[in-house]
Formats: sequence, C-alpha cells, structure tokens
Amino acid sequence: MSRSYTVRTYGCQMNVHDSERMAGLLEGAGYARAEDPDTADVVVFNTCAVRENADNKLYGNLGHLRPRKVANPDMQIAVGGCLAQKDRETITRRAPWVDVVFGTHNVHALPTLLDRARHNEAAQVEIAESLEVFPSTLPARRESAYAGWVSISVGCNNTCTFCIVPSLRGKERDRRPGDVLAEVSALAADGVLEVTLLGQNVNAYGSEFGGEAGRGAFAKLLRSCGDVEGLERVRFTSPHPRDFTSDVIAAMAQTPNVCPQLHMPLQSGSDDVLRRMRRSYRSSRFLRILAEVRESIPHAAISTDIIVGFPGETERDFADTLDVVREARFAQAFTFQYSTRPGTPAAEMDGQLPKEVVQERYERLVALQEEISWQENRAQEGREVELLVSSGEGRKDGATRRLTGRARDGRLVHFAPGTTTGIRPGDVVTVVIDRGAPHHLVADGGVLTHRRTRAGDAAEAGTRPAGAPTTAPTTLGLPVFGRPADEPEPATGCGVPATTSGGSR
Repeated sequence: MSRSYTVRTYGCQMNVHDSERMAGLLEGAGYARAEDPDTADVVVFNTCAVRENADNKLYGNLGHLRPRKVANPDMQIAVGGCLAQKDRETITRRAPWVDVVFGTHNVHALPTLLDRARHNEAAQVEIAESLEVFPSTLPARRESAYAGWVSISVGCNNTCTFCIVPSLRGKERDRRPGDVLAEVSALAADGVLEVTLLGQNVNAYGSEFGGEAGRGAFAKLLRSCGDVEGLERVRFTSPHPRDFTSDVIAAMAQTPNVCPQLHMPLQSGSDDVLRRMRRSYRSSRFLRILAEVRESIPHAAISTDIIVGFPGETERDFADTLDVVREARFAQAFTFQYSTRPGTPAAEMDGQLPKEVVQERYERLVALQEEISWQENRAQEGREVELLVSSGEGRKDGATRRLTGRARDGRLVHFAPGTTTGIRPGDVVTVVIDRGAPHHLVADGGVLTHRRTRAGDAAEAGTRPAGAPTTAPTTLGLPVFGRPADEPEPATGCGVPATTSGGSR
C-alpha cells in the first residue's frame, strides 16, 4: 500500500508553488495524497520566515503532532522552506521527533531524505547553500485546473534592510525564456486559462543573462505570452519599482491577455524611511510609475504592500505614507506592522518603536485604505465584467447561493447565477456589478453570458494539468530563447537570445 502525505503551506505565492512541486515529487515517488490530512503518513511543512510569529506557529504545530508520532513511529514529519533554511539543526533540537529538514535550495531531495530517514531511523538534515535544481524542472501536482503558477526566477539581488528572503532564497537565478514559454504553453494545452509569472523580483528578470539578452527581457516575455494559443489571462508578481520600466507598461497595455492588474510594493511613503529600508526609489518615482500605468491602462487595479512602524519612523514619516496612499488610490493594500527579524540590518537599527505606537498607526492606515478601496469598488457599479469562475474563494457562497470569480483586473466578484445552470470553476461568465464593498464586488442580476471551457471540464472531472518537467534539471539560467529544440518554435518570440490583509513583517 502506498503511503499518504499532506503538505501544509505558509507564506507567499512562491511557497504555494513550491508546495505543488513537493506534492508532485511525492506522488512521483509513489505517495498518495491523504483524503484526511489528519491521518497522513507523511506531513510536510513548507514554512515562511517573514512574519515574526513564524517559528512559534511552526513549533506549535509540531507540538500538536508529537502525540501522533509517539503513537505511530512510522509516521514521518518533514520541515522545508525558508524557516528550515534559517533554523537548520535548531528544528530537530527543539522538536527531535521531526524526521527530515530540507532547505529552499534542495526541494528535489525530499523523497530521498524521507527514504533515508526511514532506513537509518535517524533525522536527516540537508540544507544546500545554493540552488542545485531549478524548482520548475520538477514535477508538480497542480492545485487548480484553470490557473497555474509559473516561476520565472528564484532568489533576489536586493538588500532591503527589513527582509530576510535574499539570505534564504539566494541570489537571483533566471530561467531561460524558452523554458518559461514551454511551461506556459504546456499549461495552456492542458486547458489552463490563466498563468501568474512568479519571481521574488519578477521584473528584474533577465539580469543574469546580461547584455542584449537581458535588456528588456521581462517585457519581451510578457509579449511572448500573448502568442500562446488558448492562454486568456497573464498576471505577474511581485515587481520592484526600481526595475519597472516603460517597456513593461507598454507590453502590459499592448498584449491583450496580460491583465490590467499591478501589484507594486510601496513599503513606505517617506523618502527617509525608504532610504533606511534600502529601497532604491523615492515616493515621487513610485507615483510617476503609477501615473504612467494609468495613462496607458486606465482601468488598471493597482495594489501594494506597506510596512508601518519601521525603526525610526516619525509621525511625519507616517503622514507621508498616508499622503502617498491618498494620491495613489490603491484598489487594495496588504498592510504589515514592522517586526524585527534576526539576521536583518533593520533588527539592529536604533529607534525601534513601541508596539502601541505601531498599532495605532497601523489602524489609521487600514481605515484610510478601507475607505479608498470602498470608493474604488463603488466606482465599478454598473460595469459589465468578465469573470473566471473560481472555487474556494467565496467563503459565504453556500449561505448566499452565490458563485465567485475573478475579474480581469483581479477584483473578487460574488455573483448570483440566476437562471443559468451548470456553471463550473474554470468557466467564463459576464455579469454587471450591482454593489461594491471594501474587499469585493457583488453582482446579483444574474449571468449575461456563460462560456463552458476545457478548464471547467477538467475541474468537473477532478483532473489537473500534468505539470511535467520542461527541461532537464541541469540547466540553470542559460540565456537560450525560444522553446527547447524538440518543441515547435512559437510564431513570434520575445526577441532576446535565449492579496487587504494585516499582520507583522
């Protein structure tokens, strides 16, 4: 009998996609996904180290599993991701019942480490210091039939003083454009309608290639996604204002399947705070980017990240942030209270603020952004929008008898199907917005049009894209443009050779 597994994911979209790869590896090694996660033979934690309470959450969850492990010694527990990369042997010291600890650079080793731990009857800790196999070359168990993550790079070359990610994910490594397009094309061929291009600093893509190969590589990649047959929506996250250039804005505006949505982290509206954060732009530059985006893409929905209470932040600094938020008019903001992360320069800075000061500022920021989000969503009332029907995003859908979908600009819409029947996740509908709320839109007038899709067929049948590797796992960042030689060339090429939530951060 095959052993069952479950993967518990914390953190960013990159971690979500990494978990799909872990699941694909385990199923390729003969494991089966547990129907009941609470009875799984193998429990994998894919951790995040960004939030202050990340380690407390992990060790609390490990503690809850200890009685199960004592009762069933054959059960295995594995810890991977950013916190594993950071804490290493600390995990097995604090939780000696853990069987495997693996880092961000050696996800591919998970099945082998589980086998070795079982054979040796001893914990296995393996933390690679640099990337060994590009994660996107690994098999994946895709969670969605209609939307897929596609990693275009891993790691980050920035040195933001509040962020621990570069030390855990390493320097930026870029995939070959042809490999990215091959994966996007394979997903579209399987019926996937939407892909999200992922990178720690997604619009720095191509910096590893250098020269003409790297110049404008991200804009060219976006344009090439427009040539992928069957692909209806392209999104990307997260860009950095420093690397956001006019050619990217032009590619967004001129490529029909690139969605009118942009997530652009601000972090602070104070130039003094941005300088201490080591963010290589100032508020005026940030606002100029937004103005250019809106001139080219008038209906773009723009979201952001903001940190409140960075060391040394004064009331004047915070007022500058509020001013930028008022001018930027974000559709949504993910707001965080600053918290010290050991190992970052900001943790050693003078001027650490009292919790009560940070909390009070945070509440003022959230109140302002809620007001703006509500105004921006009310402005959508009366608009006809196209929705990609989703699953699991409308937590009250059962009670309200609504369905839920995402508009092209990323807004969440709860809609009443009216007399239309047979609408499935992955299908496409059009509705008219009746009401805007701070965090979603409502369309209760029924469905204007309903298009059944292959993604909807797959969702209904319970099948998922295969997620097979697109290259041999030895290729890392070689700037070869176009699909691999054994796949047909695209009609045109890139032209280069080769979520409002709160919390602590």
